[in-house]
Amino acid sequence: MAGILLLLSSGLFILLVDLHSLMFLCLLWAGLHARLLGHDYRAIRHMMSQAISQALPAIYIFLLIGMVIASFMQAGTIASLIYYGLLLLSPAWFLVVALLLCSVMSLATGTSWGTAGTMGVVLIGIGTAMGISLPLVAGTVVAGATFGDKMSPVSDTTNLAAMSAGTTLYRHIGSMLYTTLPTYLLTLLILTGFGFFLAPPPVPVQELESIRASLAASYRLQPLIVFLPLLGMLVLSVRRVAPEVAMSVSILLAVLIAIFYQGRDFAVVLNALWLNTPGTTGIASLDELLGRGGISSMAWTLLLALMALALGGILHESGILARLLAGFLARVKRVAALVGSTIIAGLVGNMAMGEAYISIILNCQLFRQRYQDQALDPAVLSRSVEEGATLTTGLIPWTTAGAFYSATLGVAVLDYAPYAFFNYLNGVVAVMMAAAGVGLLRNHSERSP
Repeated sequence: MAGILLLLSSGLFILLVDLHSLMFLCLLWAGLHARLLGHDYRAIRHMMSQAISQALPAIYIFLLIGMVIASFMQAGTIASLIYYGLLLLSPAWFLVVALLLCSVMSLATGTSWGTAGTMGVVLIGIGTAMGISLPLVAGTVVAGATFGDKMSPVSDTTNLAAMSAGTTLYRHIGSMLYTTLPTYLLTLLILTGFGFFLAPPPVPVQELESIRASLAASYRLQPLIVFLPLLGMLVLSVRRVAPEVAMSVSILLAVLIAIFYQGRDFAVVLNALWLNTPGTTGIASLDELLGRGGISSMAWTLLLALMALALGGILHESGILARLLAGFLARVKRVAALVGSTIIAGLVGNMAMGEAYISIILNCQLFRQRYQDQALDPAVLSRSVEEGATLTTGLIPWTTAGAFYSATLGVAVLDYAPYAFFNYLNGVVAVMMAAAGVGLLRNHSERSP
């Protein structure tokens, strides 16, 4: 494990090697040690294949996510969210509305980076004109953006956590609601206090109108039409329809709207399902977001997930992870301590490896057996892993997420991190609820020791 961490940390931060290449070296390294432990090549290959095969349902969803995002862009659904969302801005409620706007956009698109790079940039500009502290605005943007990245059914980290922990997507999201909803309400309360305490001057209307005019010139924005794909997916999700079916229906709806309502070319819309093209609003940051999506856009994450799953399979089946954690986990007797340890492990994993993806997969492998021993549902593990990995990656300066947010928003990570209330309060709330025995879903097929 020390060798894997050394390969990843030195390769990412010193040699600037691509993460996939480093994962290949980690696979060789782990495979060598599994061989030294007495496993032959066929056994090692079976370890990798078994781990990947268990994740096949989520891999299907990965392919659909890219098409959902691209079709929503083509249908004008995302453009409408921006257009109507900007109408909600007012001085005293600026921070609250900023959190809500970023949350809705990241829920719809499943991307915290895309949200920060578009709506976040817009809000930073407005906050500058209003004289609001930029670290406070940036922290709010990051909190809202990562909320959706954690909760959206089309988010790669949401699907990755569910897949790695061995639970279903909706079970995972339902489990997260227990700790996420109270934390989100607490964050809204804090931001409301900040908003009324700061009493900012009026919103610069001209900037907002320029953005809205550009969107209106490029899309037809009748909400009863363009929101149908999003509403369809939400309704089907609430009714517990299989996510593959819900996503497929929303894609077809969006494609029809793009062709027959937005007047897009049939071939252009279908090609966008593979690789979307930039928008035409004339605003660079908006055009970049509106050009996101397509199956090919998920290739980076999907290939990384496959390699990390294979690595986790070797580490788990060869007994390396069990031996590594045996002494530590033996001392963890209380559920609250187990949840807290999982969250801290996610933070440490982000700090060591600079990426939430690998931290999510490895921590699910590390802690899965212990959660089973405590008769806890796998969704509690996936929830705790996300609270430790997904929510903290943007609070660390040297992670890819931290570097992106800092460069995009123009605010140093250590400056905005104290104001990303949702990101670090979620873990605290989760541990407190675990200590109180609230929201602990039980797996009745397992017996607690």
